[in-house]
Amino acid sequence: MRLDELRFVFEGESFPLRNPQQGIYKPRILEAALSISTAFAPRPELRPYDDSPGPDGYLRYKWREDAGPDHYTTRSLRIALREGRPMIWFHGIAPGVYQPVFPVWLVDEEPLERQFVVAVDAMQEERWSSAEVVDLDSRRRYAESATRVKLHQPLFRARVLHAYESRCAICRLRYRQLLDAAHIRPDSEGGEPIVPNGISLCKLHHSAYDSNLLGIDPDYRVQVRGDVLDDSDGPTLRHSIQEIHESKLSLPRQRKAQPDKDLLAERFEVFCRAS
Repeated sequence: MRLDELRFVFEGESFPLRNPQQGIYKPRILEAALSISTAFAPRPELRPYDDSPGPDGYLRYKWREDAGPDHYTTRSLRIALREGRPMIWFHGIAPGVYQPVFPVWLVDEEPLERQFVVAVDAMQEERWSSAEVVDLDSRRRYAESATRVKLHQPLFRARVLHAYESRCAICRLRYRQLLDAAHIRPDSEGGEPIVPNGISLCKLHHSAYDSNLLGIDPDYRVQVRGDVLDDSDGPTLRHSIQEIHESKLSLPRQRKAQPDKDLLAERFEVFCRAS
């Protein structure tokens, strides 16, 4: 989503959904903030602000670096918190390109750390303020799970598909609805949600990759498992799987976005053992 698309019309007047010059946006017709933004960075640690989870699993959003507790942007966040207003959180996936996460809620303020606590779904919002919460570890686990589903997975997909220009790296299919961001090293094994650990694949080839029906070697060549090559199961298997054997991936233009060769080698060993 590009900046020039981020507008809405109210009573005949057009307003942006975010301010491209700063991370906290309050339209002049509102008292509460409408949206917050996190700048694009190729790796999380390179972001100018550390909008990261706390020990309770809830995400934090930092004040502006040059703003104090009484700055109008900070006050607008405080009003959104007090009134329970839903907000939009824009995450940069490339320069000038953002993925919106909506709705999110501010559920607390931590002034000493100059930040607000963010809930990414209604259950997180409810659990933060519930007086009946006695199992804090359970609340943390739910917060981490909700953040992974609502934030990390969609952002990873958006970043990978953007790098691959919304096409399957194997068959070049361009229907975005049928594309996934396949992990090279799974997140369950510590794989980071960064573009070099991902490949844009259509759902068929993603499933085949995860099932070790095909592998991708460190030279970006697709290898189809031997027994699958020898099978006979009609035109779908022949054209969609068998004929891609020894083909090469269509890679992102930017070298830093291309699959990490060490990760590919690690994952290809898993494929070879499965073969």
